[in-house]
Amino acid sequence: MNKTRMGLLLWFRLARVYEQNLSRSAAHLKQAGLSPPQFDILAQVHAHQPITQKELAGKLFVTKGSVTYLLKKLEEEGLVARRQTWKEKHITLTPQGLAALEAVAPGQEDFQAAQFDGLTDAEKRELLRLLRKLQKTTRQEESSCS
Repeated sequence: MNKTRMGLLLWFRLARVYEQNLSRSAAHLKQAGLSPPQFDILAQVHAHQPITQKELAGKLFVTKGSVTYLLKKLEEEGLVARRQTWKEKHITLTPQGLAALEAVAPGQEDFQAAQFDGLTDAEKRELLRLLRKLQKTTRQEESSCS
């Protein structure tokens, strides 16, 4: 098999696994009334609060244009608070947001970890090593293109 064909097969397989996981994760989080991007926002805000909207956008798996919409919805639901400080908006979790995150996070973490139950511990470590290597290579290629 040539290099290009192998690369395409790897990319398609990785994309399919990601899409399957995302779909299953969305269904799991829907039970708690959250979407994956909303959960991601709550988790990132909790880990880095107070965080600016710009900083938050850089940490998320959603487009920057979606951040404002998602934050507005979470704010309307009373899960986050945005405070204007000079030229920046700082985001924090409300007590209701912290409670929602604490209620769903352990189950979501267990759910995500279970996606890899079909692998041995050695295979998990090898997959993690290979993904880190791939990510490092991708970062190097991105910086050489800039």
